[in-house]
Amino acid sequence: MSARITDTGGGSVKLNCRTFHSHNQGIWLVWLHGFLGTGDDWSPIIDACDRYPSLVVDLPGHGNSVDVNLTGGFAEMSELLMATLAEYQINDYCLIGYSLGGRIAMYHAIYRKQDGLHGLLVEGGNPGLFSQQERDVRLRNDQHWAQRFRQEPMISVLADWYQQPIFADLTMAQRKQLIHLRSQNRGACIADILENTSLGRQPWLLPALQQISIPFSYLCGENDHKFQSIAQQHRLPLTTIPQVGHNAHYGNPVAFASAVNCFYHFLVKETQ
Repeated sequence: MSARITDTGGGSVKLNCRTFHSHNQGIWLVWLHGFLGTGDDWSPIIDACDRYPSLVVDLPGHGNSVDVNLTGGFAEMSELLMATLAEYQINDYCLIGYSLGGRIAMYHAIYRKQDGLHGLLVEGGNPGLFSQQERDVRLRNDQHWAQRFRQEPMISVLADWYQQPIFADLTMAQRKQLIHLRSQNRGACIADILENTSLGRQPWLLPALQQISIPFSYLCGENDHKFQSIAQQHRLPLTTIPQVGHNAHYGNPVAFASAVNCFYHFLVKETQ
């Protein structure tokens, strides 16, 4: 199901999204997948969270939103998200985002221009880089990957992508499965969103996150040492998912769904 969204130029684009369990009342769960993924990645979790209404979004350049060209970075993505929620008449919601989706969710929670966001649940999302020098280095690195995605076969780039240290916990079988799944992406579209939502273009969100007034949980795989360290160093409200690394919802969907359900129950109590 697609939402029509009018952009600032007066044209329209379609951001693909689907609703699940929409007969249920209450705060909506809005799911934002990670880089290279699609909304389908959340399916096992949504099935285990069937008491709440859910909206699953395909991010620009991904899945059935592959033809949505994001050029305005995080600010434009936040506007697209708000327009999508308005299209579905979703006034009360909780954002759940993994990796890139988590970074988008954090940005939206801090810079949003409307009320209605009641909770923020981030899985392995980077709150940003402190110095401009760090951001410049990261942007150059992402631009290098983007060039490869544009010019080389997707499978060969993905073979190297999933060799990065953050994916070290993956088994050979899991790595092959992810390469197969992600090879359906279009290299040029993936390159565009990688550059536009690079960590090098993301603001340093940590001070605002530490002061955020809505319920906030930072989910992290037990073996994701990088993001465990980020959460502990900056005293983010950490919930650890056992026996998995960076992609915790993929590696341990049962424990992840349990964490979401617990967070939702807490959220409902806080809003009553």
